[in-house]
This record gives sequence, C-alpha cells and structure tokens, in this order.
Amino acid sequence: MRSALPLFLALIFAAIVADATRAAPAEQADGYRGIWYMNQSTGDDFKYKYSGGFATYPQQQEPIAIYSAAANKTFFCYGGSTGKPKELAEMISYFNHATGQVPRPRIVMIKKTDDAHENPVLQVDDSGHLWVFCSTHGPANNSYIFRSVKPYSIDEFEQVTRTNFSYSEPWYIPGEGFLFLHTRYKEGRRQLNWMASKDGREWSAPSLLAAVEMGHYQISNRHGGRVCTAFNYHPMKGGLNARTNLYYLETSDMGKSWRTAAGDAVTIPLTNKHNDAMVFDYESEHRLVYLKDINFDDAGRPVILYLTSAGFMPGPASGTREWFTAHWLGDHWVRHSFTNSDHNYDFGSLYIESDQWRIIAPTEPGPQPNGTGGEMVMWTSSDEGANWTKTKQLTHNSEFNHTYARRPVDANPQFYSLWADGNPLERSESTLYFTDREGSHVWQLPTHMDAEFASPGIAACDGDDRRN
Repeated sequence: MRSALPLFLALIFAAIVADATRAAPAEQADGYRGIWYMNQSTGDDFKYKYSGGFATYPQQQEPIAIYSAAANKTFFCYGGSTGKPKELAEMISYFNHATGQVPRPRIVMIKKTDDAHENPVLQVDDSGHLWVFCSTHGPANNSYIFRSVKPYSIDEFEQVTRTNFSYSEPWYIPGEGFLFLHTRYKEGRRQLNWMASKDGREWSAPSLLAAVEMGHYQISNRHGGRVCTAFNYHPMKGGLNARTNLYYLETSDMGKSWRTAAGDAVTIPLTNKHNDAMVFDYESEHRLVYLKDINFDDAGRPVILYLTSAGFMPGPASGTREWFTAHWLGDHWVRHSFTNSDHNYDFGSLYIESDQWRIIAPTEPGPQPNGTGGEMVMWTSSDEGANWTKTKQLTHNSEFNHTYARRPVDANPQFYSLWADGNPLERSESTLYFTDREGSHVWQLPTHMDAEFASPGIAACDGDDRRN
C-alpha cells in the first residue's frame, strides 16, 4: 500500500501545472463533424494498423458522455474536424431529452493536431459544472482541464489547468471529488498514474499505479465510491503491439489503497508482470489483449469486455479476433466468448441491465472489410454472458465503417450509444450517430445547422431490414 505524498509535494506540483485561470465564451460550430485519424501505415491493401472516423476514440479515455437527471440532458464530448489539416476541435454538446433536440456544438479549444488520442473526456460535479479534460499523446505540456462557468451549460468555459497527461479517465465521486486515472510517459513507456482533487483546481501529485516493462493501457469505471481499472501490459519485446495479459484493481478510498477483486490489498506500483492483479495470463496463450469496456453486475462485481488476437496487423494474417467477457463471481473469474470480429480495433460497449446484458459493437464486416469498425450490432444475453443473441443489426448498407460505440454514464434509454463513421482506407468526412436502448432506430447528428437547435434525423444507414 502506498502512503499519501507529503502535502508540500502536492502544492509544488499544483504550482507547476496551474496556468492563470481564464474564462471565455465557447465558439459555436455549425454542425457535428468528426475527426478522421490513422495510425501506422502497413504498406499493404489494409493501409493502416487502424484508421477511420475517430470522433469517439479511444476507449482508454472515458467517459465521453454522461446523462444528468437534474438537467434531463445527455452531455457528450468528441473530437471534431474544423475542415483544416492538423486541427482537432475539442467539442462538447448535449441531447435534450425533453425536446429531442441538440444545440450547435461548442468548441472548447482547437489543438494543432489531428491526433485523436487528444480527444476530450467529460465529468460533471455535484454542482452541475461540466469538466472537460483534453489529453496530450506523449510527454508534452499540452494537456488542459476546463470547467463550465455555469452549471449544466456549454456556453462558456474557464481554463483551470495546463499540464501533462495522456489517456484521461477522470471519475467524480459525489461528496469526495475527482480521482483521475491517466497515463504518463517515461522514456517512451506508458505508465499508469492517478491524481486526486476535492475541487478540480488543486491536485495531488501524480502517484504511480503500474509500470511493468513498456507500460500499459487501461479502461476504468466507477461503482458508487469504488473506482475500478482493468489493464494489459506491453512487453519489452514488441511494446504496445505485443499488448497482452489482463489485470484488475480497484480502490474505495480515492486511491489511498488498491485491492484485487477478492479484496486483497496490493502494493503499488506494480512492476512485475506476474502479480496479484492478474486476471488471465494471455501471454502464455500467445494472445494479444485489446480492452473494450468494464461494467458491474447487480451485486457490484466487475465484468470486463475485451478482444483477443494472434497479431497486431490488420487482415486475415492475424487470425481470429475473439470477443470475451471476464466476470468476477465472488471467488473466481469466469470468461465467456461470444463472437468474432475482423479487426483488433473493433470497439464496443457493455451494458448491464436488471434483466439482461447488452453489447453494442461493430461486429459485422462493413463496407470496408478488415478495416477498423464495420456495421453496428446489438447483442443481448439473459444468462450473464454465457450465451449471446445477435438481437439487431443496427446499421445496414453503410457508406463507411462505423467505429467506437460509446456508453454514456447512467445512460438514458433515449440516448444509449454514441459513435462515428469514416473510411478506414482513405481520409473522409466523419458523421456522428446515436441509438436508443432498444435499437429502434439510428439517428444522425446534423452535419450542418441553420438554427441554434435541430432534431437529429433517422440515418440513411438505419434501414428497414432488421434480420436476427
């Protein structure tokens, strides 16, 4: 167990990272247009390791959408396109459940990059203020935290902090404050850290959670006062393209102590790949691990959604990509496989409801097969993931692949999943979509708006053909 850092270190860190606070009205965009992004050219027919419409990328940054019952709105943020090269618009908006409309989205800031790793994430505090965290992809001092000037308002934001963090995962615990999971780069290694803050303005110094070999990717979630994280590790040989193994930790005291799913205390930081946090040893099975989502059953026990693969390159050469859930049953983990995909970066979200589990993911090949994403599908299970039914194919005859279906926190049935599309083979426009809990329709957020508010229309890819 790691003790709290001395207060003077925290104050020194706060002084280093804090910029002068300033507020400004957020510029309005005239529609919803997502960023296109690619990573690592392959030199073959598949073009890139991953690519496409990445407005809601990546899964290691969350949450990007939160339903507020007090406002009766689902607030969401995404990576937007300005239409100019090497520009990323950090966007925020909301869906008004009373009117069924969306406003013109607001631009919190513009970054001189088209790297979707720098997309924003969102939190809402006890007073209703919106917090936008804008990441850096690497060690540069180019990360920002913004706070809305008024509660439940996207009209004006103040810059609270400029510092460095990557892969942002801030969680707000009512009555306690923020526990901010994130990544920091050290000599090219992605190391997992956390910081805490009562008010979002003064932060503790970063505390190291895990630093095994070349580092980690993680996904996380909050259940009451617990913050839980699932992560893999990057071996010295192969690095992030050799990501493997599955680990789990949780904290119920704002990061002061960390425990396994069984409640056993662990000493942090983790520095050895064989440790008490391990869920499954996929390295011994020669499988890579791509994390997707984490949620909780009715008893508050964690369920992890992930995909395994034999290789990092796109295309058939990397073999079958197999989807799994790993469920903690109180005394052991159980894993169930439910379908296959044609790309490692097919991303989906896991919903656990009172009567069933639900997954929304692009598990059907899209118009650009073997590229990132595909056609969106809704899966359901009535036996805690042991068996799954392909309930509905949500999109049909799409022009581009659909990518990164994201689950809002406390998702309202009207606005249950948010994603974007794009061509993974070449730079394209990217449109944003959402669906409701039953998948009754897919709605498209308006790409161009002539008025302050607009009603999303049924998407052309929605279709009438709903095959089971």
